[in-house]
Amino acid sequence: MEFEIYCDESGLEAIKDKEAHKYCAIGGIWIPEQYRPILKEKINSIKHKYNIYGELKWNKVSPLTIQCYKDVIDYFFSASRIRFRAIIIESSKIDNNVFNHGDAELGFYKFYYQLINHWIIEGNEYRIFLDHKINANKDRVNELGRILKNSNIDASIKYIQALHSHESVAIQLADILTGVVFAKFNKTITSEAKLDLIELVENNLCKEIKETRRLEEKFNVFNINLKKGW
Repeated sequence: MEFEIYCDESGLEAIKDKEAHKYCAIGGIWIPEQYRPILKEKINSIKHKYNIYGELKWNKVSPLTIQCYKDVIDYFFSASRIRFRAIIIESSKIDNNVFNHGDAELGFYKFYYQLINHWIIEGNEYRIFLDHKINANKDRVNELGRILKNSNIDASIKYIQALHSHESVAIQLADILTGVVFAKFNKTITSEAKLDLIELVENNLCKEIKETRRLEEKFNVFNINLKKGW
């Protein structure tokens, strides 16, 4: 089968600054390639229903927009073809000097590798889209693609590409769900609207948001263990 993966992150500054957040999160949604037009049409229809024409983002959740975000989350849980996976990284355990030659950017893309690699299945084809960011090393995204290809010789990594989030409602969905996980683990959110979204996700899951078993398919959360390095 052919799949597409759309990724985003939340609290990224904690990779460099341990005081910024206790945890940062990187997340992605997995969909069959042929499902993309359906996802796009459905999320855009929800946005139009509430007269929202800009991009959806966790940081934009407010009392005025909350019902739109609730509808998007309900859609995610009703759509059997969409899967979500996030990794949680505890900032106090990140040591870029020991593991990344002092290069926090390299460490960040190693985390991206951990997010994606464990859900690559042999025989399938994958197209991967990351939220665009300015990197000191302009070859970072292509390098990640090469490493994923070398690690998965029985699968086909067709390409990996950075997109601006306003260009992709799939990345926007990844942003929202990753923000929910990030907020739950950090426990610093006071916004009633955001707390309502966390509660809505947990009601759909019928359990608290926390680390899941590896084979959990719909809403998978992996709290990465850095004690033994990479």
